[in-house]
Amino acid sequence: MHNAGERVLMQLKMLGPMTAADIGRHLHTTGEAARQQLKRLSEQGLVEAISLRSGVGRPQQQWHLTLAGQQRFPDTHAALTVELLETIRAKLGEAAVDTVIAERESKIGTVYSAALARCADLETKVQTLAALRSAEGYMADWEPLVDGTIMLTENHCPICAAAAACQSFCRSEIEIFRKVLGPSVEVQRGEHIVSGGRRCTYLLRETA
Repeated sequence: MHNAGERVLMQLKMLGPMTAADIGRHLHTTGEAARQQLKRLSEQGLVEAISLRSGVGRPQQQWHLTLAGQQRFPDTHAALTVELLETIRAKLGEAAVDTVIAERESKIGTVYSAALARCADLETKVQTLAALRSAEGYMADWEPLVDGTIMLTENHCPICAAAAACQSFCRSEIEIFRKVLGPSVEVQRGEHIVSGGRRCTYLLRETA
């Protein structure tokens, strides 16, 4: 691949979802030049865009790596993450692991809450949440069911190794959803990848 394309992929890998303008600034080029590279990468299935609304005006288009794009980078972090968790547990105890997970939960919850703050109804919130999760590699989707429940589906778990080593990650994920969707929304887990399921599903229902 052309070096410019690799640099774009590296920016998305290191910094997460970004607009074309942001990528241009980081690479000391123009937003239009970044958009041209993103278009080429999109045609190769390595990146894709999601639209996030922030205030008035047109939705902001943010680009992120697809699963194919993620696979362009060696996946050695999973073993390292599990090793770090085991070391923390052995040296500092289970409470220290819980502290680390709680801090992660707080940071993610803050980001999600800000993104969902302007959503008018549950469907819009779930749509935005699915877009955020997809940008993080969860390959998320959602659909309304006939009984009024909304199902959020995650077809991939990018933290599967860590979650398998420490079930608190899975507990934390569902708590994040409950916090950002609010007390009027009931959140129940359906399928579960770590428990042997093909995917993770969450059933969301308004109770008030």
